[in-house]
Amino acid sequence: MRGPALFEGARVALIAPSSPISENLEEKIARAISVAEHLKLEPVLFPTARASHGYLAGTDELRANDINSAFADKSIDGIWCLRGGYGAHRLLPMLDYAMIRENAKFFGGYSDITAFHIAFRQQCGFGTYHMAMPTSDKLIEGASYTLEYAKAMLFGEEIEYKNPDGVTMHTLVSGKAEGELCGGNLSLVAASLGTPWEIDTRGKILFIEDVDEQPYSIDGMLTQLRNAGKFRDCAGILLGQYTDCAAKKPESSLALDMVFEELIKPAGKPCITNLMCGHCSPTMSLPLGARFRMDADNSTIEEIV
Repeated sequence: MRGPALFEGARVALIAPSSPISENLEEKIARAISVAEHLKLEPVLFPTARASHGYLAGTDELRANDINSAFADKSIDGIWCLRGGYGAHRLLPMLDYAMIRENAKFFGGYSDITAFHIAFRQQCGFGTYHMAMPTSDKLIEGASYTLEYAKAMLFGEEIEYKNPDGVTMHTLVSGKAEGELCGGNLSLVAASLGTPWEIDTRGKILFIEDVDEQPYSIDGMLTQLRNAGKFRDCAGILLGQYTDCAAKKPESSLALDMVFEELIKPAGKPCITNLMCGHCSPTMSLPLGARFRMDADNSTIEEIV
C-alpha cells in the first residue's frame, strides 16, 4: 500500500539531503515555498535548504540531522526534498531507523533521493514517493501533467497512470505481472548493491530511470543488476526516461534500445519501456511501496488499491 499522505494545512519540511541548490538559491527557495503554499501546505525550511559544503548541501552531520529531526518532530507532517544530486548514500549509516519507523510520514523526491526511498521502505516498512521537487516550475502552472501526479501523491488521491498524449509506452517483453513497486534512479539502485541497503526486487516490479549517462555506463549498471540477480528475482520491469543519455559518438556505441534488448530482455520478465517518469518534463509521479499490476502486452500499468 502507499506510504503516508498529507492534507491541507500540513506542515512540510523542505530539506536538501544531497547536493545544494547551487544556482539561483533564493529564487528556487521562493519557488518551493510558493509551490507548497499553492498546494495549501505550510512549508518549513530546514537548515540544509540554504547550506553548502562543496557539492553537498552541508556536512554529512547536518544533512543527516535534518532528516532525523524532520521525522522526530511531531509537528512536521511530511518531508519534501528540494533537489537530488549526490550524497544520499553517505548518510544511510547515520539515520535513526528505529525512530523513523515509529514516526513514518510522507517523504517525496527523486534522483539521488532514491537511496532514501529504498532504505525507508526496507528498513522502516513504509512507502515513499518518486516525484517532482517543489523547486520545479512545473508545479505552479495550473492543471499540468506534473502537478496532477504530484497532487495525487501528496494527498493520497487515485490517479490513472498513463503517459501524456503523444508519448507512447512500448513493450520490450510481453506478459503480465503484479507486485510492489520499487526502484528509482538506476545509478542509485546499482550503488546500493553490496551494502546493508541493497535493493530487494524479489517478487516486485522494478522501475528504473536515469539522466546524463552514456550507453556504456547504463550498460555497466544494468549488467551489475543482472549479475546480482535483480532481474531474475523481480516480477516485472518498468523503464522510465533516460534523459540526455544518447551516445556522444553513436558510430562507436550501442544504442540504448539495444542495451535494453541484450541485458533486460533475456530475463524474460514483463517489461514496459518509455514510461514518462524520471528526469523529464513533464513527469509522472509514482508511489514506491504500493502494489501495481502491469500488462506489458498492452503497455498499461495500474495501482492495486
